[in-house]
Formats: sequence, C-alpha cells, structure tokens
Amino acid sequence: MLLLPLLLSAVLFPGGDNEHAFQGPTSFHVIQISSFANSTWAQNQGSGWLDDLQIHGWDSDSGTAIFLKPWSKGNFSDEEVTELEELFRLYLIGFVREVQDRASEFQMEYPFEIQGIAGCELHSGGTTVSFLRGALGGLDFLSIKNESCAPAPEGGSRAQKFCTLISQYQGIADIVRKLLLETCPRYLLGVLDAGKAELQRQVKPEAWLSSGPAPGPGHLLLVCHVSGFYPKPVWVMWMRGEQEQPGTQQGDVLPNADGTWYLRVTLDVAAGEAAGLACRVRHSSLGGQDIILYWGRSTSIGLIVLAIIVPSLILLICFALWFWRRWSYLNIP
Repeated sequence: MLLLPLLLSAVLFPGGDNEHAFQGPTSFHVIQISSFANSTWAQNQGSGWLDDLQIHGWDSDSGTAIFLKPWSKGNFSDEEVTELEELFRLYLIGFVREVQDRASEFQMEYPFEIQGIAGCELHSGGTTVSFLRGALGGLDFLSIKNESCAPAPEGGSRAQKFCTLISQYQGIADIVRKLLLETCPRYLLGVLDAGKAELQRQVKPEAWLSSGPAPGPGHLLLVCHVSGFYPKPVWVMWMRGEQEQPGTQQGDVLPNADGTWYLRVTLDVAAGEAAGLACRVRHSSLGGQDIILYWGRSTSIGLIVLAIIVPSLILLICFALWFWRRWSYLNIP
C-alpha cells in the first residue's frame, strides 16, 4: 500500500507534476442491480465503470465478467481475474438467497429492486477514497463510512436493522474491506495504465449553428451543436462579446457511436437581439484556442458567395450561347 501514492503520481502525471496533464478518468466503480419478482425468482445485473465509461459487463448465466475493452483486465493476471469472478459469483448467489430468506423479516413487499455501487477514486494528492452505497427502490438505504455501516435517513429503522445484521458477519466485512481498500486502488492504477492510449486521447470538437422551433412570437431559438470531442468535459456558452448569456440552456452530453461526445446548447432570444451573439466552445483538445461561431455570419458569407457566383454563371452561360450561335452562322454554306 505504501507504493500506491508513487504509482498514482506516475499514472496521473507521466510528464511531471502538473495536475492538468491528466485528462482521463480517476475513479472505478461496479454497479449491482438485483430485481426480486417473488420469493423464488430474482435477477442480477452487474457492470464496471471508469467514471462514465463502461468497461465491464456481467453474464449472470455463466457467472463471468464481460470485458468490453482489450485492456479491461488492467494488469491483473488471468488467475486473479478468475478468483474475483468466483468471488462475485458466490456473493451474488448468497445475496439473493439471504434477501429472499429475510424478506418478510424486513417487511419487503414483492416486487422490489436493490441497487448497489462500490469502488474507489484517486486524488491528485496521492490518496485513494473508497465508497460503498446501497439503495432500495432508488432511495438511499445505507453506506459504508470509516469501515462501518451507516444507515441512510431514507432507510429508516429497516436500514438500521440491516446494519446491525451485517455487523455480525466479520468475515464478509474483512473481504469487503480488502476489496475496497487494496484490490480496487491497485486495479484502477493498472487499468488506467493499460488503457492510457485510449483514455488520454484528445479529439477536437466540431461545432455548427442552427435554429430550433420558434419558442414564441418574435423570438428565435439559437442552437449550438458541438460534436466529436473527447474527453467528455467541455464548456459551451452563448456570448455577447465577453459577456456570458444567462439564458443559455445546456442539454445532456450524449455519446456518439465512435466513443466521442455530443452536446446541444440553446438560447431563447428576441429576434432583434440575435445579431452579435456567438457560441463559444472550450475543450482540452483545442490547446486554449476556443471555437467561436457568430450567429448569422455564416449565412451572410453564403449570401455573398451566391451573389458573386450566380451572376458569374449567368454571364458565362450567355457568352457560351452567343459564341455557339455565332459559330453556327459562320458555318452555314
């Protein structure tokens, strides 16, 4: 464990101690969703994530992990991976059995769903923070804090009773502690290193403007599209000069099929006030050179181009027709 801070510095800051050098994910977590239809039927779903990038799935039929990236195993050996798969498989079997056996004791009414998330996060100071939280039907139920169970207020007396119960299983608590405090940080460091070529890549965004459905009489909906960027963090704002427009509305950052991201940012503005507005895009891949798109400028340039090209084409056609007719007359016998 004493080596973790040194390894963390090497992974996060391969070029030195500048904390801005690393643009990739800094946390790993697994998600468990267990659905209980009745006392005899239950289904488990599992997944593993680097921040918001899924790198693992779980095959509940075979009880094995699904590796979604070539580097999803990190620096773990096949033997270590197999041991973890067996541990999770036995845990899920035991979890379902225990919940079904104690459903009436905890006044659980079928159907219900239990969600859990557990993992660790790396901080630039060389520390790791581990976490484990559980929810029942989407409401917070409990969490692990300072290596002890803490019932959530939403969980009520049921959560307090559950914490009392699991405190009796010291062997399970020791396994969870080792997974959170040792296995997870070591795996995260390894997978960040194994996948750094993809995780730390920089892809420049493309941006364009359009108008959306009119929000009302005399108003325009200005739309700024930003697509194809990686990593995910991006800053997009409608501006007038250097002044941010407070009415800017940002949509969700959505994934593209190639692993990059897309964002749509809008502004409701009076039609007479659209002139002079611009969409500004900042992203780590741009090297400090923001993209600035001015509303109406592309349309004006297009009109100018049309005003020059169309008359030129008409004149060229007229000259060609005149020359063809003159040539025809000269060749009449």
